[in-house]
Amino acid sequence: FKLACNQLGISWVPVNPDYRAAEISYLLTDSQAVLAITAPEYQDLMQQGLTSSLSDISLCLFENIELLTVFDAPNLAPYLTEPIGAETESSLIYTSGTTGKPKGCIMSHEYELMMGEWYCGLGGLVPFVGGHTRVYCPLPLFHVNAAILLFFAVIKSGSCQIIPERFSARHWWPDIVNTRATSAHYLGIIIPALMNQPAKDSDQDHGIEWAVGAGVEPTLHHAFEERFGFPLVEVWGMTEMCRLLADHQEPRQVATRAIGRSGPGLEVRVVDADDVEVPRGMPGEMTLRYSSNMPEKGAFSGYLNLPEETEKAWRGGWFHTGDTVTMDADNMIYFVDRMKNIIRRSGENIAAAEIEACLQDHPAVERVAVIAVPDDMRDEEVMACIQLSVERTDNTPKNLFDWCYERLSYYKAPGWIVFVNEVPVTGTQKVQKHALFAENADPTENAHDFRAFKKR
Repeated sequence: FKLACNQLGISWVPVNPDYRAAEISYLLTDSQAVLAITAPEYQDLMQQGLTSSLSDISLCLFENIELLTVFDAPNLAPYLTEPIGAETESSLIYTSGTTGKPKGCIMSHEYELMMGEWYCGLGGLVPFVGGHTRVYCPLPLFHVNAAILLFFAVIKSGSCQIIPERFSARHWWPDIVNTRATSAHYLGIIIPALMNQPAKDSDQDHGIEWAVGAGVEPTLHHAFEERFGFPLVEVWGMTEMCRLLADHQEPRQVATRAIGRSGPGLEVRVVDADDVEVPRGMPGEMTLRYSSNMPEKGAFSGYLNLPEETEKAWRGGWFHTGDTVTMDADNMIYFVDRMKNIIRRSGENIAAAEIEACLQDHPAVERVAVIAVPDDMRDEEVMACIQLSVERTDNTPKNLFDWCYERLSYYKAPGWIVFVNEVPVTGTQKVQKHALFAENADPTENAHDFRAFKKR
């Protein structure tokens, strides 16, 4: 369907099926959509979004699409006569909107093709072999990973993409065996969810040769590879700049959060708040470009309706990722955390990801999200929001605090611990920290206070 739209010069705007009517309304309005196409089970929801947005556009069911004409969708007609080229908009992918309204990333035909060519051309531990490679990807088709990056990589290489409905720890291995998958994609909670399953003698009875993803907890990386028998290749990418960085050549930097090295076609600089390059080994924001002559080649075309945001992201001729990293003397880049997940406590910069990795290694923890909460004395304090995998006891909070306190610098241990029924995740299995608490709620209201225990 996407390719058919693109051949006609129509831009494809996928919709997250978990959206509510108000979110669909925003997307329809912001994207200036001219036609809405939906599966029957989402017809009522899409109609609610259309009604709320006051959009005067046609609604069509997928099963009736072959009957669609320009008379049924007159707003579509002008797009069918425009010339199609490399810079023509192919897709409009909306970011997850974890800190505000989602932004529409404009993606050209050239950009999407470059994504696929870059990915299937990585080599090393990530070989795409035509007629052999089958990639099991449980990530949703409204996300750039499955819908564009992998999609065009398998087309370019003559490989196969396996598309389950969604991630399920229970169905992961049966699906992989039944589909004869040779590789897989992972993100977010997928690796800990698989590791939390009971070990079996059949854990290596599969055909997986490699898996690509991001965000595996360092304490789980080597243990997962030993248990299941294939490498987890950590990569970095984002919707706006999806030519991947990858730690895909041996010897890999397993369990270090290494994400690869820069090179021709993807130059990297690590800078401070004033865009001054920091010394090697020091943390800073990762900025990227294609080259000094063509910095924006192979990147998204900008944020729809937000030229000021696009200009801000590209200030100084480098794309600002919003990710904190370090780079060593050999140009290896190590992911620290999203800048928005850096907790500023008494002058110390604390990466939430480091504390999450520590807690995730505790047998009682099913899922965890670490956030910053205001503190009158220290500016911000560390709060751990924990979904337990076992029944809670009276001493569980203190045990979890002690677990961190013994393994991390004293100031990194959580000053607050709160238990939640569920740590919410997106369709791509990324934790939704903004959805942990209701708006204007006090996160500390039902939390356990360990601030007095944090001593040098």
